[in-house]
Amino acid sequence: MRKWLPLAAACLGSFMFLVDTTVVTVALPDMARGLPASLQSLQWVANVYTLVLAVLMLTAGSIADIYGHRDTYVGGLIAFGAASLLCGLAPDAGTLIAARALQGIGGAALAVTTFALVAGSYDGKDRGTAMGVFFAVTGLAAAVGPMLGGVLTAGFGWRAIFFVNLPLVAFTVVLALRSLSNVRHDRGTQPDRGAQRGRSTQQDRRARLDPLGMITFALAAGSLTYALTAGVRGWYIVAAGGLAAFVMVERRRDSPLLDLRLFARPAFSTVMLCAMAGSVSFACLVYTSIHLQSGEGMGPVRAGLAMTPLALASFLTSTVGGRFLHGVSPRLTVGIGLLAGGLGCALQAWSLAPGLVVTGIGVGIAGPSMGAAVMASAPKERGGMAAGAMTTFRQLGQTLGVAVLGVVYQSESGLDGVHLTAGAIGLATGALAVAVIRRAPAPGVA
Repeated sequence: MRKWLPLAAACLGSFMFLVDTTVVTVALPDMARGLPASLQSLQWVANVYTLVLAVLMLTAGSIADIYGHRDTYVGGLIAFGAASLLCGLAPDAGTLIAARALQGIGGAALAVTTFALVAGSYDGKDRGTAMGVFFAVTGLAAAVGPMLGGVLTAGFGWRAIFFVNLPLVAFTVVLALRSLSNVRHDRGTQPDRGAQRGRSTQQDRRARLDPLGMITFALAAGSLTYALTAGVRGWYIVAAGGLAAFVMVERRRDSPLLDLRLFARPAFSTVMLCAMAGSVSFACLVYTSIHLQSGEGMGPVRAGLAMTPLALASFLTSTVGGRFLHGVSPRLTVGIGLLAGGLGCALQAWSLAPGLVVTGIGVGIAGPSMGAAVMASAPKERGGMAAGAMTTFRQLGQTLGVAVLGVVYQSESGLDGVHLTAGAIGLATGALAVAVIRRAPAPGVA
């Protein structure tokens, strides 16, 4: 059993980070009454968390490569726990929103390190099993967030959704320090020679950080996320300018925040696109949950239970598939998983439960495979960078998906249109992945 302790440590952090992306949604009315504050202003309790995640994930991946994945993970856990305490004690809406932003800083560190920790702790069939369990837990976390938020809010009040993190964080920190090794990679392009030998290790590490890249990427990602969540079109121009500045900066850096040459690899570019498009399945769940509660009259707990077919199908598929599909090209399983996920979203327009099962199967196949594909498509020393890029694209994809599907949901087509649109995106991306698979070289070569 001791060999699975690293997996447990990583899964706990991933579960907390993902649950907190959705757990506050059902608690917002209670927050508005208790603080007191307007429900509109409290929307930023949910939005600021995802905004900070999108801005900092790539930076967190860079820091993890330099200072070590375990130490970055533990630091993220401590920041996440401290921010959760501040959230639970917040006397007003402004303090709560600021604390949620701090929680997003810790969440970004958890998001980019957990996968790398699992991948680095196991080999062979054990790695396949671990990957399957890890992505099964992430799928479960995304599905149970609203239900857990409803149970805690109804039984103990909205502050409980934050206080519950404290014992989990403390336990996970101890488990991580005891079971995980701190692996770091040298991201420098040139070895130390001559006068460079006199510099301290700390100075070398600082020299490899990319502050200009961090700032310009934060401007681009933050502006885009704000434009999508707040609907302010002028920020798209700021996002475009930030992206242009980021590309210019990164092309001139010896140790960039994101090595743009990776996108010349068909496998890497395709995985990034798949990570973004695959998040639409989870964006679809937002409007399914809203419809079940507002249209069908279900409470948050019943609505959460109605979506458990996806969580169970994803969990079982990831667990079994991770063990038996570890020898199959991840690019093939990514394509199949996305096709199944898209088909499942479309089926939900006719029958919710069977569609959720098919979607869950697709998520269960694509999740572990996508993680394996991104690691195979990037050099080992770029592991944190690749994981940071994948989680960033996934987060931006979910934010973009919520925005686009929101327009569809408010149109005449309603929820059926949401399901069909999400299905079309999944099917198109899956077909693209399969097309690229046929031309791409073997894993680790592309």
